[in-house]
Amino acid sequence: MTQWSYPGVAETAARIRSGRASPVNLVEICLRRIEALDDKLRAWATVDRRAALDTARGLERELEEGGLRSPLHGIPVGVKDVYYTAGVKTSAGSKLLEDFVPEYSATAVQRLESAGAIVLGKTECTEFAANDPAPSRNPWNLDHTPGGSSSGSAVAVAARTCFVTLDTQTAGDVLRPAAYCGVVGLKPSYGRISRHGVVPVAWSLDTSGVMARSVEDVALALGVLAGHDPEDQSSSTRPVSDYSGAVRGWSDPPTLGLLRRYFYDHAGEEVREHTDRVVELLRSAGARIEEVEPPEDLGLVYAAHRAVVFSECAAYHQETFRQRPEDYGPKLRQLIELGQVTPAVSYIQAQRLRRRFGRRLGETLRGMDALLTPTTPTTAPSGLSATGDRRFQIPWTFAGVPAINVPSGLDRSGLPLGIQLVGALFAEDRLLATAYWCEKALGVDLHPPVDE
Repeated sequence: MTQWSYPGVAETAARIRSGRASPVNLVEICLRRIEALDDKLRAWATVDRRAALDTARGLERELEEGGLRSPLHGIPVGVKDVYYTAGVKTSAGSKLLEDFVPEYSATAVQRLESAGAIVLGKTECTEFAANDPAPSRNPWNLDHTPGGSSSGSAVAVAARTCFVTLDTQTAGDVLRPAAYCGVVGLKPSYGRISRHGVVPVAWSLDTSGVMARSVEDVALALGVLAGHDPEDQSSSTRPVSDYSGAVRGWSDPPTLGLLRRYFYDHAGEEVREHTDRVVELLRSAGARIEEVEPPEDLGLVYAAHRAVVFSECAAYHQETFRQRPEDYGPKLRQLIELGQVTPAVSYIQAQRLRRRFGRRLGETLRGMDALLTPTTPTTAPSGLSATGDRRFQIPWTFAGVPAINVPSGLDRSGLPLGIQLVGALFAEDRLLATAYWCEKALGVDLHPPVDE
């Protein structure tokens, strides 16, 4: 197996610009690692080797002629298997779409390719990005879940079989697997990245996101992906900030609001103790941290989120489920059936609560750079029949605000831990800058034992 010798996106991009790294060589290294590791990790649903190498050769010629599309020029990436990819199968982890080959690519995929990123293929995900697990395994311990629904993406980034992945979050689908696998995962504000050409779970909640190995790399990817798309009615028209500039230009210690209530109530003892140590480390580095109260009953928020997901998921699958119920996994089947009997009154009241929660959350964040919580109640649970507890991400997905996982260490058994930072609506620049400061203050650089 080819040992990994490259840094993250930012430094590798600098090597590409200077001629010290080659897009073709990068793709070849990633492909060799996939070949060596993926039989046991199962991160990739589809790998398009020929297209990736052909693209890399073309991008290398552009470099020789003095052309550089973006900082992602020549960087190998993965795409969660819910994004349409022209000429490449998009199955969403389901029998129902096992032969589906789209005729066009999702807008977010087009933006990656236009920026010069090289799509290696599609990463595994849970069935229709819901609850039935993907075949992926956690690279830190193969007997533990990598989380979901962006299971393969977190594994691929952690195992260094690609640099960046394009993902989605409807509950905890980016941050939870990122935390379980020890990588950075960002869910931006609802509508910040186009969802045109994405297989939906729940239209009013689905949010495109990214994973990478550092905050700076996530910022570079967001800079390429963010922006209005007229093909997506939920796409925001708000201006796109200079996310990389915000990260590089940040120097002052942040002001953080620590949320203990609800999160510590549901977290395991080791996670609580670890989060308290992280808080003290950040304080000693200069961060101003004060404990704050949740702006709403988060148990009620959880229930309201479930009502919305059940209803909208059932609506999307209504006709197919009527015709082919036996082709759905048991957990997704149960979700759809619950959606079919969720009263309209419950759905409407849940959406009313959502608006109130978002408003109150904005008030709580006023004067703060971010809120801080543990990312997950525990490290990755053992077993592969479930994807872990999503409750710590649901409030922020429900409110539509940006949130990020920053790896913060390992538990006593050697599994990754993370902290979750939550920012104000469409303030990704501020959130990323805060996360970058915390990342540097913590100094954590995690490498799963796949190369040992």
